[in-house]
Amino acid sequence: MSGAPYRATPPDPRPTPVPYDPALEPGLAFFLDLVERIPLRAHTILENRAHFATIIPPMGAQVEGRAVTSEDRAIPGPEGAPEVEITIVRPAGAFDGPRPIVLGIHGGGYVLGTRFFETSELVDLAERYGAIGVGVEYRLAPEHPAPAQAEDCFAALAWIVAHAAKLGGDPARIVVTGASAGGGLAAAVSFMARDRGIALAGQLVGAPMIDDRNDTVSAWQYDGIGAWDRNNNDTGWDAMLGADRGTEHVHPYRAPARATDLAGLAPAFIEVGAAEVFRDEAVSYASRIWAAGGSAELHVWAGGYHGFSGFSPDAVVSQAADAARDSWWRRVLAP
Repeated sequence: MSGAPYRATPPDPRPTPVPYDPALEPGLAFFLDLVERIPLRAHTILENRAHFATIIPPMGAQVEGRAVTSEDRAIPGPEGAPEVEITIVRPAGAFDGPRPIVLGIHGGGYVLGTRFFETSELVDLAERYGAIGVGVEYRLAPEHPAPAQAEDCFAALAWIVAHAAKLGGDPARIVVTGASAGGGLAAAVSFMARDRGIALAGQLVGAPMIDDRNDTVSAWQYDGIGAWDRNNNDTGWDAMLGADRGTEHVHPYRAPARATDLAGLAPAFIEVGAAEVFRDEAVSYASRIWAAGGSAELHVWAGGYHGFSGFSPDAVVSQAADAARDSWWRRVLAP
């Protein structure tokens, strides 16, 4: 990357942050201590990766005592790129017909994490709804700039489509899901699927990291505040896009907020906290899908920080968020 990195111009005065739901604040403190104890900057990416490796449970622990099986495979990657590792999660026992298939994409700001950061959701979906889950190990930035991440995830989707019958899956019920950077990649894969002729049954986009410009009101409200603040966000986007960041050279497969045509996308479920960086990106994504005549369901949860329902599961607002998400899964995964 040459020259100074892109930085948005701060507003004057700075906008006042939305307050957190008091019931969520203990979970927020736990999140910050467990996940973000090392500020994410360009020089701390490797240190953060090492820390993440200590907090992501191994697959064996995730499936222990659960009514599922898991299998690791290596599948063809994008043309000219290495193979992509995946983990397949299946409901235990015999299938009573083709099952829905869910491609799960992990978060981590495009620079952190492994597929096992997302497989716990796939285990839950296999147990609760009989879904077959596929977790994908995409390449990380900055070693692999965008769109390597989205292309790896699309390679997994293309493999799923080609092998749906062998997996025991229903090619008409394939859904992509992810949160944070995983939500950004779920959106990118949804654009790719539309453009490359694959019909998705749905996209679940949680608190999506989709706008490299990092200049919304909500981004400035959480500048140095809360879980995954705008400084962490700058680090992730710098790693992903380098000198292209903030320029006209950013394609929607690299930052989905840059898309001008949102027609024909898979039905979307979009969720976000009101007290986090990604609030305005999520609202804009839903609004632009509606404006293009598409289907989107948007939930903005009052006082919610980034990842609130997972780290504050007993709060009333978290339970409401979980119920709304489960309602969508029941509808989209139904035969």
